Amino acid sequence: MKSYRGQMLHVDLAARKSWTEEIPERWMKDYVGGEGFGARYLMDNLEGGIDPLSEENKLLFICGPLTDTKAPSSGRTVVMFKSPLTGTIGASNVGGAWAPQLKRAGYDMLVIHGKATQPTFVYIKDARVEFYDAAELTGKSAKEAQQLIREKIAHPKAEVAAIGEGGEKLVRFAAVMVDGDRAAGRGGGGAVMGSKNLKAIAVSGSSGRLPVADPKRFDVAVRQAIDELHAEAFVKEEMMVYGTPSFFDAMNGLGLVPSYNWQRTTTDFDEKLGHKAYHEKLEVKQVRCYNCPIGCGRYTRIPEGKYKGLEGGGPEYETVAAFGQKLGNTDLYSVAAAAYKADALGIDVISAGQVIATAMEWYEKGIIDQEFTDGLDLTWGNSDAVVTLVERMGRREGEFAKLLGEGSLRAARAIGKDAEKYVMHVKGQEMASDGVRASKGEAVPHMISPRGADHLRPYAATIDAFGYLEEEFGVTEPVDPFKEENKDWIKPFEELCMATNLLGVCLFTSITVAVKGKTWAKLYSSATGQEITYQDLFKASERVLNIERMFNVREGFARKDDYLPERFNTESAPNGPGKGQTVDQDKLLDQVYKVKGWDNNGIPTPEKLKELGLEDIA
Repeated sequence: MKSYRGQMLHVDLAARKSWTEEIPERWMKDYVGGEGFGARYLMDNLEGGIDPLSEENKLLFICGPLTDTKAPSSGRTVVMFKSPLTGTIGASNVGGAWAPQLKRAGYDMLVIHGKATQPTFVYIKDARVEFYDAAELTGKSAKEAQQLIREKIAHPKAEVAAIGEGGEKLVRFAAVMVDGDRAAGRGGGGAVMGSKNLKAIAVSGSSGRLPVADPKRFDVAVRQAIDELHAEAFVKEEMMVYGTPSFFDAMNGLGLVPSYNWQRTTTDFDEKLGHKAYHEKLEVKQVRCYNCPIGCGRYTRIPEGKYKGLEGGGPEYETVAAFGQKLGNTDLYSVAAAAYKADALGIDVISAGQVIATAMEWYEKGIIDQEFTDGLDLTWGNSDAVVTLVERMGRREGEFAKLLGEGSLRAARAIGKDAEKYVMHVKGQEMASDGVRASKGEAVPHMISPRGADHLRPYAATIDAFGYLEEEFGVTEPVDPFKEENKDWIKPFEELCMATNLLGVCLFTSITVAVKGKTWAKLYSSATGQEITYQDLFKASERVLNIERMFNVREGFARKDDYLPERFNTESAPNGPGKGQTVDQDKLLDQVYKVKGWDNNGIPTPEKLKELGLEDIA
């Protein structure tokens, strides 16, 4: 099939050897690529119950069929593993240009096995795989490691995926970093990489782009996708101009940006943290990932104050909300400084910010005190404490920070008292900054996502809170964001979002339903020569989502693990558009399970698995 290399590369760190394996054509038809290949591989090749930080775990880096094509935003890398944070399937995603180089080297997928006997980095150059001692890279940031590796291998443009000190120290929410400050952040892939004594993977490929099956038709579909992006107002007028920080003002106005550890749903922080303040206070440069027409990334520098001269990637919306509004912190410079330090240490900013928010509420409620925090005053809005605690968590410095590096749920269970009551998580993964009281649709992906609390698969607030309509989802009139009923549209929206992860393109192309499922199907069909409809593409997504669900079922997860924290049942929103709202979680779960073909315990029925051709995992 066109647009695939058809090969997966295996690297055994313990034996320092590599080999290739042909990817079954059935996988291409049934699972498309990207996260689909990864889910199937992990389901087939990991035993249930393994320790995610043991050498038995696998670490996957995967391309899609549209990776390294003219399709917009086609440089995404899928990173998969069993998560050390949640114990679920781990799936993260990162921009930059790493995956295109893997594909040019001749592979659709890389599988890392075992554990190196000493700190190691791997260099993949076409058919050659080289192993290097990485002792001198220990303690270095991903950006520093990238530069040193490029010098070592004498290739200044090699793409490098690396971990920082957080990954080396096995912080359970450590990230895999690409281009120094692009993060595959969710789920702790960096800790898995660190557990394998693997500091980095460099890759360079000498071949050009693969030819597509029907170049003329493909070019027409590419033009259509780009036109759809430019026709969508939020993408054109906000994301292309202000990047992801543009989300802050829009979401805060709808009561979707949590503050004070989700005790409140909106604030008046826009003037200090919103996208206008961001672009006025910070020195900002636009950054684009591979072949991206949106250019939502930002590289910034702090021009004044105690953090003057610090610079780095972002901060993105989630970072501003995590280190800012969620903590009652309106000091934008400290938010940026915390973001730079989190990236340098290689830890997920979403989890890091939420862990601190939880700790601040523990402090407020008297569950912990300043002696317990190793001297830190964790009152709301203490910007200095935020920056310091990010550094300590990433380095596992001090008993308190070491405990927080386990993630907020494990930390709470170690502390005892009522600490777990204030942990904002699902399945052990910290919630991002995307409200669920003023968007009942947004509550659903947080609850049922296979990787734990998830705000992007789909970003359901697009439909019910922002009021978008979409025929592919059956949404032809506005949906009430405050009602739990009529949520059938979440299933096809979830499948569209998953489709971007299968194809190897950025979710932001479809987060506001700019690029349609029909357009992605045209791009896939003309690239591969395998004709499909958008319904076929959505069916492949559904198949992958059910594999991931069954992976988690094998690990003991079920309905009992699909609940938001009790706060959302019992504490109504005190302010904002969602004032007075709680979340009827059972009503949502009953409805969504039914439309997905799962039983009352949240397990795919034998009939559903048979329909999807997945009888072998029933």
